[in-house]
Amino acid sequence: MSDDVLIIAEIGVNHNGDLDLAKRMIDAAAEADADVIKFQSFVPELLMLDSAPKAEYQKDSTGAEQSAIDMIASLQLSFSQFRELKSHVESRGKVFLSTAFDLQSLRFLAELGLTTFKIPSGEITNLPYLRAIAELADDIIMSTGASDLGDARAAFEAIMATGFPAERFTVLQCNTAYPSPVDDANLLAMVAMGADLGVAYGYSDHTRGASAPLAAVALGATVIEKHFTTDSTLPGPDQAASMEAADFAKMVTSIREVGRALGSPLKAVTDSERDNRTIVRRGVYAARDLPAGAVLGWDDIVCLRPENGLSPMRLDDVIGRPLRHALLRHEPVSLDAVLD
Repeated sequence: MSDDVLIIAEIGVNHNGDLDLAKRMIDAAAEADADVIKFQSFVPELLMLDSAPKAEYQKDSTGAEQSAIDMIASLQLSFSQFRELKSHVESRGKVFLSTAFDLQSLRFLAELGLTTFKIPSGEITNLPYLRAIAELADDIIMSTGASDLGDARAAFEAIMATGFPAERFTVLQCNTAYPSPVDDANLLAMVAMGADLGVAYGYSDHTRGASAPLAAVALGATVIEKHFTTDSTLPGPDQAASMEAADFAKMVTSIREVGRALGSPLKAVTDSERDNRTIVRRGVYAARDLPAGAVLGWDDIVCLRPENGLSPMRLDDVIGRPLRHALLRHEPVSLDAVLD
């Protein structure tokens, strides 16, 4: 069960446009045992107007003077650099993924060999983008930040209308505040979306700490995405909402443990507790010395550990019946000890 949770380390733009820093972050994410190491691919002029505003969290982290498009441009990596990063990720035995924010970047990633595509929250209403994803992808993961169920359903239906198989689609609950208040994680919405759309579900986390991702796994999330950095004090819009390597590694370990703890819906005695079964349960014993022929009453028996051949749940089968033979105090009472 634990290995079924796909853990994505979202480096995103935390490399600040520095290829060497991006490689160091890949190494750190690999050491932290993420399954997937993810970036963001975009061409600034295909993403926003020159006059596009910054989000408040971006103003807080990068200043209000720099424009949104200039900020994005400073965080851009070239397509050739992404080829290099993909090779580096795969050399560490991990899966490379990048979210495309425009059709040119999307096609580049397909040419690079990607078959899994992540739809970011901001593109959930971009119909041409959604249709292009459906055409290129074998698997789709869709974030739903700043959306309601109607938005998520409309995007899903647009993709399904292309003939894309629902079993290859995963919807993620997400909150687009960086960092997100834990009170707004709304993990139950994740479960509800999965049920409404009839697909697998997961969680893209922007809260601080690991509580929300762990709770999501306990609720059945099959994908956990978490922003990753080597230093949350680095400049950049997403650093403050990102988890550093040591804490990420601890989160991965905890996710695996939570997954194992979920176990099976079958309630059964486990191997680890089987030897304790007879020790912790009670058996039926004579409360005092009893002669042969004595009719057993409730005062004649006592239920004590350990369990023996007769469960106290079967006391109605022996009470009121005569003893076949004498019993000493604390000698087990069995069905064979009484006459029919």
